[in-house]
Amino acid sequence: MLERLLADESETARLGEDLAIALRPGDVLALKGDLGAGKSTLARALIRALADDAGLDVPSPTFTLVQGYDTRIPVHHFDLYRLSSAAELDELGFDDALSQGAVLVEWPERAEAYLPGTTILIELDHDGAGRLARLSGSGPAFERIARSLAMRDFLVRAGWGGAQRRHFVGDASARSYEVVSLGDFAPRVLMNSPRLVLGPPVRDGKPYAEIAHTAQSVSAFVAIDRALEAGGVSVPRIYAEDQDQGFLLLDHLGSEGFLGEQGQPVAERYAAAAELLAMMHGKQWPERMTAGQGTFHYVPPFDRAAMMIEADLLVDWYVPAISGSPAGDALRAGYQREWNIVLDRLTGSEYTLMLRDFHSPNIIWRGDRCGHDRLGIVDFQDALIGPSAYDLASLAMDARVTISADIEKGTVDAYVAARHAAGAFEEAGFLEAYAIMAAQRNSKILGIFVRLEKRDGKPYYLKHLPRIRDYLRRALAHPALAGLRDFYSEHGLLEERAL
Repeated sequence: MLERLLADESETARLGEDLAIALRPGDVLALKGDLGAGKSTLARALIRALADDAGLDVPSPTFTLVQGYDTRIPVHHFDLYRLSSAAELDELGFDDALSQGAVLVEWPERAEAYLPGTTILIELDHDGAGRLARLSGSGPAFERIARSLAMRDFLVRAGWGGAQRRHFVGDASARSYEVVSLGDFAPRVLMNSPRLVLGPPVRDGKPYAEIAHTAQSVSAFVAIDRALEAGGVSVPRIYAEDQDQGFLLLDHLGSEGFLGEQGQPVAERYAAAAELLAMMHGKQWPERMTAGQGTFHYVPPFDRAAMMIEADLLVDWYVPAISGSPAGDALRAGYQREWNIVLDRLTGSEYTLMLRDFHSPNIIWRGDRCGHDRLGIVDFQDALIGPSAYDLASLAMDARVTISADIEKGTVDAYVAARHAAGAFEEAGFLEAYAIMAAQRNSKILGIFVRLEKRDGKPYYLKHLPRIRDYLRRALAHPALAGLRDFYSEHGLLEERAL
């Protein structure tokens, strides 16, 4: 049970925003209370927040019984006051509405036991001049709502309790982001980074995330953010933090990315990002970074075990998807043998701070700035100490954008020129490491994008697979990877496939 005292209409609207942030398709919110208790007011605020339209007309469905809205998450608003039988919900299309998105129900007591057991009940009662909201339920939906309310409490402690919250962006992880606005202040970003839930052991008694050195808490972001800022990289300023819960209030660096008006990559921006990498790779970065409050983050190494378990995602997920059956023992053993031969060639390569996902979604373009400050960097909590070539491969073979061979070459050339200008640079060895890391990363991504569809129900990542296969073919064209290329070709891993 959660309780919220709503002193006035504005606080009722804020509760609606908090619920909208937490809402997901399939959720049912039952709004219960006497006439005038604020059910329609709360529903209206929630729907307007989902639509990001404070002036959206949201009439009470007292007479229509149901009203649908095509918002960020489709939502249907039911008023069952005039319902004579719970069976009438079938005629109103309740199940269809729930299959399309989320559902709000006023007067849920008229539905008897028709509502799903996962329904979240919100009871509103008069409390003096205000209202008291009691929220009860269980399961993932209630947990999301509880976390959203905890985020509002975090904003209160940061002096931003009255801020408007709007969904900003999510990613393939459990992290999510919001834009919060308050008065004349510049908008800020509210980061929601729950502690990583480690999965079952997959190798040597360890879960995947531990072997791959995935960040387990927001403390990694805080520590790396501070180190990058001290090193001259433009990263979000942290205004407030709750590392225990995983909440940060950050600078909003902007929303402009690396694509032109037609969705095409802007070559000059990729070149500028490559030059920023060159600057970063000319610095010495500490492996122990201050996370604040007397704690430290130790940047893990991108070691052989991490490289291999990532590359193995191709045989774990991609091979079964294209062949219809799990990878056989012979294929798996041959794959690992060829990869170990290739990774042996990294001995002696330059290692440095490796941000790991240095590509267009995580780089903000700020054209009104100068030099490296034109690039705002976000999403670096999984950084490792690894081959400097990795981040350039991530950038020049952008997983989310089709980068032509010419733009890839221009990006790499910009990096190499900047490294030569800064001093001694062993170009041939770097380019070999670049090809190895590009092959490793794109092999991993083929597996991850299939996993996101098969395991996590996110099919939209499959549209990127043809691009990733093209990148993989480019990387494997390097002479040092001839044996690995032959193995991929022999087993049909480079062929175009329809999944």
